[in-house]
Amino acid sequence: MKMTSTPMKHGMTADLPLPSASSISSGSHSEHADDFAMAGIGDLERGPIDEASIQQLDASMTSLDLNASAIDYEAFNDIRNATIDWLDEPMPFEAQETDGDSDSDGDYVPPICVRSGGALANKIDLRQYEEIAMEDTVHDVSGIDLEEEEEEEEGSAKLPDQRGLEFIGEPASIAYHHCLKELAESLILPISKCKTRDKYSSVECQSPGPFRVTVKSRATAAIIEWICPFGHVVWRWRSQPTLKYGLQIGDFMLATNILLSGNNYGKVALLFKFMNIGMVGKNTFFKIQDTYCVDTIEDFWEEKRKVIISRLQNKPDLVVLGDGRMDSPGFSAAYCTYTVMENDSKEIIYMHTEEKRKRGRNSVIMEKEAFIISLDSLLNDLKNLKEVCTDAHPQISVLFKKGKYKDSGVRHTLDMWHGSKNLGKKIHQVIKITLLLYF
Repeated sequence: MKMTSTPMKHGMTADLPLPSASSISSGSHSEHADDFAMAGIGDLERGPIDEASIQQLDASMTSLDLNASAIDYEAFNDIRNATIDWLDEPMPFEAQETDGDSDSDGDYVPPICVRSGGALANKIDLRQYEEIAMEDTVHDVSGIDLEEEEEEEEGSAKLPDQRGLEFIGEPASIAYHHCLKELAESLILPISKCKTRDKYSSVECQSPGPFRVTVKSRATAAIIEWICPFGHVVWRWRSQPTLKYGLQIGDFMLATNILLSGNNYGKVALLFKFMNIGMVGKNTFFKIQDTYCVDTIEDFWEEKRKVIISRLQNKPDLVVLGDGRMDSPGFSAAYCTYTVMENDSKEIIYMHTEEKRKRGRNSVIMEKEAFIISLDSLLNDLKNLKEVCTDAHPQISVLFKKGKYKDSGVRHTLDMWHGSKNLGKKIHQVIKITLLLYF
């Protein structure tokens, strides 16, 4: 198991037995061990190596190693191998109904959970794994040589001018101004005298070299200028080519790829700030995003979706999974993005973003309206849709019980977590009624 400095939750720390002091090797672990001799302090007495302590330590470390090759991921993730169990440590009462679900009603929720792979003979304890947050994940790079991918990468967005097409996929580097200045001072310019003309007399300056070299930043580019003693710019060089209207190719590629890689402008800008690297401006970033990226991404998505839909049309008993995500918690949400995924292939087949202003500024109904639009579109494209699985949103459940989709022939089910949560509520209610009747 890979150990990092990142703290892990759920009490994943393990108390390992330490070897005795006599098991320390007699060899020095530092090249300067002899320099630490002090008057009045003698060497520690070194005894024989305690083999039992070493074996005990090795056994403890081996027990933490996870044999990834022995894990059957498909069987572990199969819902048929999941079990409903009690939590080892019940949630605090004040945290039981603060998960942000729309079905929260303030009732007591029994501390039950769904354990993936709980029915397997070789059970896997997920608490042994290091917890990875969403910020630490990198998508679509599994099994790919990143260095080779960068060399063969082709731009995903149309450039504003054909002059920049030859630079798509070109290798780039981080260059420090000090090194660039050293290089520039050793170069021989193609001109030996300043040819700047006075704007009044039109007389050339004619100042001879050597010229003073300055290096400055413009967004992500470095600009080197050779200046004569009278302050005229004799020669100028920039580290990036420019596109139409002076847009630098590095600024354009950085702005587009922040969006295409799923990153956040603020985080990347903060990273560049810490490294003291020039960054494309925020307004320029959003202008590039709106002008060149949004339509291109939508066109690519529609083409890919058509291919997926055509493949799923011949599949019997199609099952899809749906869920909505708000842009902010509570009643302050302004947008809701509803996403639908095919169960077997795990491919996204539909996405819809609902805006609060279109629904009378009522954020509570946004997920239901987004679900209706998504399901209507899927029913129009996929006649073989038989089941849709969502969370326990009460407004969506009503649509199938006595609402719009009651006679649609599509079965509505809940995901394992919400299903077990609702089941636990019902069991708890039955127990309460039974206790009241008999006692």
